[in-house]
Amino acid sequence: MADQTPDTTESPVDLIARLARDGRTAQTVLARMDAPAKAAALHAAAAALRADQAAILAANARDVAAGEAAGLTAALLDRLRLDPGRLEAIAAAVDSVADLPDPVGEEISRAERPNGLVLARVRIPIGLIGIIYESRPNVTADAAALCVRSGNAVLLRGGSEAVHSNRAIHAALVRGLASAGVPQAAVQLVPTQDRAAVGAMLSAAGLIDMIVPRGGKSLVARVQADARVPVLAHLDGICHTYLHSAADPEKALAIAINAKLRRTGICGAMETLLLDAQFPGGQAVVGALLDGGCELRGDARARALDPRIGAASEADWDTEYLDAILSVAVVDGLDGALEHIARHSSHHTDAIVSEDAAAAERFLAEVDSAIVMANASTQFADGGEFGLGAEIGIATGRLHARGPVALEGLTTYKWQVRGTGQIRP
Repeated sequence: MADQTPDTTESPVDLIARLARDGRTAQTVLARMDAPAKAAALHAAAAALRADQAAILAANARDVAAGEAAGLTAALLDRLRLDPGRLEAIAAAVDSVADLPDPVGEEISRAERPNGLVLARVRIPIGLIGIIYESRPNVTADAAALCVRSGNAVLLRGGSEAVHSNRAIHAALVRGLASAGVPQAAVQLVPTQDRAAVGAMLSAAGLIDMIVPRGGKSLVARVQADARVPVLAHLDGICHTYLHSAADPEKALAIAINAKLRRTGICGAMETLLLDAQFPGGQAVVGALLDGGCELRGDARARALDPRIGAASEADWDTEYLDAILSVAVVDGLDGALEHIARHSSHHTDAIVSEDAAAAERFLAEVDSAIVMANASTQFADGGEFGLGAEIGIATGRLHARGPVALEGLTTYKWQVRGTGQIRP
């Protein structure tokens, strides 16, 4: 792994303050750029990523080799690893963000008061956004693209396991953006892996306008506990799929396999399977998951379906595995499923499979998660799949933004009041 020694002689507090001031200055320039100019800059950034493919993949190979030597899990290595196809997907995501409608300046509402005052709410950028993330180098490009398109400057602090990948991706992005008139300081990467820089970002109230953590539970918990800056939190994805008694067995089997095994290391992967006691296809579903290489940990009734299922501990129901491991419980009807989810969900993504429209609608209405699905794989919990382009993360809180956070979630609004000389009596 990369060492943690600073790459600068500045103290972390001074470094972050300088970067933040530079970012805020750049943001004032970016905020004045119109939508076509920002789109052109992002297309130039995507082209630069493609042009630098060899350098980026070489940098990533260094990170992957270091990660393997350090004993990173297969799930973390999968998040870290790039290849030509994944790098093209990163560049294509930047292009797709460029082609999205620009939210800045959008009029959310307009009303005229009896005294003739006209009030409008208009979307504006948040300002300077700090992104603290771990092993996903694609976040470097996704965050930069979303912030630039929404008129925000961004200060990126990636994890040490992806340090070389992040630096190579950032260099390409900045070169492309600058060629189209975006100030270089609009997208900055903290040039040190000193962990004290994270603390400096979290305490930079008045300089950084919002922090977005992307990573494991411990990172998010630290950010939420220590931040003096508003936080848009993305907690762990303990995602449930409930196979209702009226689920179509073939549809349920396909959805369950996809929800868990398509990619086990993403936050939308199913971590708990709930089988209705009256669902007729439970044995086939767990058998297929086991045959597919997934370890199953279940309650007593689930273990009765297949002797290969191990015993689940109480902690399993609250664990985001991000691996080919799944907890399985048999529940009594929709009420049992709702009660289990309410007790163990992380409010990320939960799904029901059922041909009973009333049961599906009740599930959609009563499950308190950022994303609730009926008859679809939880792996669709992704900003790109929602038509939002890339995403900054999936917010699981209740304020400001919820679910996949893309352009709209990176804006706030102001009131514009137009009068004709009114004075208040």
